[in-house]
Amino acid sequence: MTSTLERAPALQLGSLTVDPAVVLAPMAGITNPAFRTLCREFGAGLYVCEMITTRALVERNAKTLKMVQAAPGEADAFSVQLYGVDPATVGRAVEMLVDEQVAGTRPAHIDLNFGCPVPKVTRKGGGSALPWRRRLFGNIVRAAVQAAGDVPVTVKTRVGIDAEHVTYLDAGRIAQDEGAAAITLHGRTADQLYSGTADWSHIARLVEEVSIPVLGNGDLWEADDALRMVAETGCAGVVVGRGCLGRPWLFGDLAAAFAGSPHRTLPTFRQVAEVMHRHATLLAADQGEVHGCSDFRKHVAWYLKGFSVPSDVRRALAMVSGLDELAGLLDGIPDQPYPEGVLGAPRGRTTPPRPVALPEGWLADRDDPRPPAGAELLVGGG
Repeated sequence: MTSTLERAPALQLGSLTVDPAVVLAPMAGITNPAFRTLCREFGAGLYVCEMITTRALVERNAKTLKMVQAAPGEADAFSVQLYGVDPATVGRAVEMLVDEQVAGTRPAHIDLNFGCPVPKVTRKGGGSALPWRRRLFGNIVRAAVQAAGDVPVTVKTRVGIDAEHVTYLDAGRIAQDEGAAAITLHGRTADQLYSGTADWSHIARLVEEVSIPVLGNGDLWEADDALRMVAETGCAGVVVGRGCLGRPWLFGDLAAAFAGSPHRTLPTFRQVAEVMHRHATLLAADQGEVHGCSDFRKHVAWYLKGFSVPSDVRRALAMVSGLDELAGLLDGIPDQPYPEGVLGAPRGRTTPPRPVALPEGWLADRDDPRPPAGAELLVGGG
């Protein structure tokens, strides 16, 4: 069933207006310049780059400096997400982005990642483990806000480490006190990873707790899910991650939904094939044809989900190495209606719950302000 609402208000982050109030969630290996460009061609909003490690940025790691480059057309709304565990390093990384403009343009928005549940991050005290150390968390947010000047800084986090170690309410209050422009909450704990169902009631609770805008994240598979989240929680906007995998036109649906329109997109296979080729072409332009097509392979199964495609063609598409080869394979697949049975179904990672890997003694003292020893990662992404 398609839902509608009156035109939703824009999201205001300092001087940055986001209309509609829709944000592309950073996803490692996914939200590169090509994918951000593709999504932006379908709808408006804010499109955040892959998570950037502050230590690697400060040390001017070549791969990281390339990852942080703004794509053509992003000058007015280039958005960067940073990961870091040391206030001084985070502050220096923000200075590089804002003052030195190492991305080629001054970012319009900076987000801080305190939501990543990946073991290689949490076992070092980073990501969704870090808000447990509330003084350290506050120091990092303060350092970023002070270094950013008039560039709005936001925070993304999860409900907590697990059900016994809930952090989001403290994180929201601290982020607000330290000058964050907004906070995004994913409605799962770190130990849930991407399993089960996101609990949006925590988003509603955070809306009641803080006066800064709260953005909701988790299980937004269709535009109507976003409308329902706004209605149920009172959140100021939504952050979309896995729901757009293989479906960048979702941002067009979201733009329509937030404008009060019932229009939703159900592309035929021929139309999906055009989007696939456009995506691969953008990747090839950025990375070279061989590397770009290789990078595109991870997207094939998401685009083809629910379509009738022979298994040998699927295998060939998953090993594609050139744009002409891709076009030939796609041309050989008969046109067909969009498989409505996949609408509203989860996409991407669905890993089962597992205990969160943490540094030894991490839970002992919530007010320890010291960065975890050896926690800085030397590579971007994650």
